[in-house]
Order: sequence, then C-alpha cells, then structure tokens
Amino acid sequence: MSRVAKSTIIIPKNVKFFYNDLKVVIEGPLGKLKRIVHKCVKIKQRKHSLFFSHDHCSQTYGWMQAGTCRSLVYTMIIGVTSGFQKQLNLVGIGYRASLEKNNFLKLYLGFSHPISYQLPKTVQVTIESQVEITLKGIDKQLVGQVAANLRSYRIPEPYKGKGIRYLNESVRIKEAKKK
Repeated sequence: MSRVAKSTIIIPKNVKFFYNDLKVVIEGPLGKLKRIVHKCVKIKQRKHSLFFSHDHCSQTYGWMQAGTCRSLVYTMIIGVTSGFQKQLNLVGIGYRASLEKNNFLKLYLGFSHPISYQLPKTVQVTIESQVEITLKGIDKQLVGQVAANLRSYRIPEPYKGKGIRYLNESVRIKEAKKK
C-alpha cells in the first residue's frame, strides 16, 4: 500500500490555498489553478501545512483517492511557483517549426503541407532554433498533453530516427535488411 497521502505538503509563503466544498484553488506568482477533488477526500489546513485523509468505507479505495489528490495538489503548487517545461527536438531533413500570430505553431515535417497547431492560451512556446521547441506552463497535464499532441504528428521512426523527439530521448535504430 502506498503511503503518499500520509505525507504532508508544506505551502510556500507566496502561495494561497483555498478549499471549500470539493473545489481546490491555488494562487501563486505564475498564476491560478483550480481542481475538483473526489468526494471522499478530506483536506485539512494547519498554518502552512496540508493534511489529507478520507471518509470512505473501503480503506484501500479511500487512501488511493487521497494519495492521488495529494499528488495533484502538490504538482499544482509546483506549477504556480516554478512552472513546468518540455522540450521537443525535430530530427529530419527539412523539418522546422515557426510561431505565428494568434498562438499558432506551424510545423514543416516532410508532408506536402505545413501543419498548423492551435496552442492553448496558458502554454507559452519559444523556438530557440528552427528545430527546438520549448513548451512552458503552470499545468503539468496540459504541457505534457500539448507535447504529446505535437509529437504524434511524426513519431520517431526506428530505421532513420526521423521525427519529433523529447529532449534526451534515445531512439533505438534498427538495422536495415541485408541482402
């Protein structure tokens, strides 16, 4: 059994925590995040600490939900204080990315047409070179989902290694057919 829910969370001084009914709101220097927690999870705040418990008839299910809620609240606190980032690299001849107005990311990935991707408002994109994309935001799930969506346009293929990779991702290259 995991004991994640039994560990407390220390709230930094520049973060405000609000909890009423089933709604958790966390405000910090980078922004504001909201989440609805499971009905069996109970959150208690004492000074600058958060304690998690449950009131469910099944002990294992209650602690599972409390542990999940604790992890989500902890990532929300990290998000509003320091934020999250993912970096993608485009590997292939002619592959490049450009940022257009109105939050559109234009990708040239070897297709006959460029791909336009509408970015969410809370995710910021910087393009260091034409083949390096950095995604930043306060919501860990949203940043990861945007990175996964962009990567799905060209997953790295195993023979030449062309495609969109995460930073420091290693792709196992297969050997070609021999005659």
